[in-house]
Amino acid sequence: MAVRARFGVWWRMLRPFTLVASVAPVLGGTALAYAHGGFHTGRFLAFLLAAVLIQSATNMFNEYFDYVRGLDTRDHVGIAGTIVRDGVSPRVVITLAWMFLATAVALGLYISATSSWWVFAVGLACLGVAFLYSGGPLPLSSTPFGELAAGFTMGPVMILLVYYTQTLRVTATALWVAVPIGILIGAILLANNIRDIEADRAGGRHTLPIVLGRGAAVGVLAGSFVLAYAIAVGLVATGRLTPWALLILLSLPKAWPPVRLFLREREPVRLHPAVKGVAQLLAGFGGLMTLGLLLSVWV
Repeated sequence: MAVRARFGVWWRMLRPFTLVASVAPVLGGTALAYAHGGFHTGRFLAFLLAAVLIQSATNMFNEYFDYVRGLDTRDHVGIAGTIVRDGVSPRVVITLAWMFLATAVALGLYISATSSWWVFAVGLACLGVAFLYSGGPLPLSSTPFGELAAGFTMGPVMILLVYYTQTLRVTATALWVAVPIGILIGAILLANNIRDIEADRAGGRHTLPIVLGRGAAVGVLAGSFVLAYAIAVGLVATGRLTPWALLILLSLPKAWPPVRLFLREREPVRLHPAVKGVAQLLAGFGGLMTLGLLLSVWV
């Protein structure tokens, strides 16, 4: 049991439910490339692992810097807090974060050497955003731009990079497919910040829900869901995506429960399922989009 408990601590430190934000763009971008006649197994596997490592490192940077700034407490809701609750050394957390990033850089060298060195340059910029999300003198996570930075970097930028490394070209369709996935990635952070609005306000942060107000932020969350699905359906209607992509509509029932929970509850401990619900929505949307793109080739 001790080994299992220790493994659980390390697993929680990676914040596993958030890793869908790194997996979904890689799978979606690769499936679109495959549908357009491009696929390279080595680059796909390297990109998938690098994306997960970068997301995990970002989570650990967040864990470390929130601890350093005194923003994490034993009573903090969510799966963060392995330092304050589980006794993991802050030095271990930050060291692991840098090791994960270093491994991702090595994978990036392989990807770039077999595709284009522009990929490495853009990838380094993404690593900078990953660090600045929690680190630096003014972390993006403490501003109203955290959702935008994460959604743009892990949506359009990552999907275009994935698509390019598979096809060695960039298309408007790839960009458009990336937008709804990026919107839903940003929505995960928005949901997290709505849940933590009072704790963030007490910590001196100025997140988007604090700037907009809680009610407006919940409205933006619901609107982001509508926009993501509307863009995807529009891509099918205009012929940019196969009708198989309409499989994403099977995930639509997952959109309402998180919004309903935010409308009904205000206690952070009761709202954590809503944050997970948004991550599950992205998983369903991204997974069904990937399946639809693959079926357009296989069927």
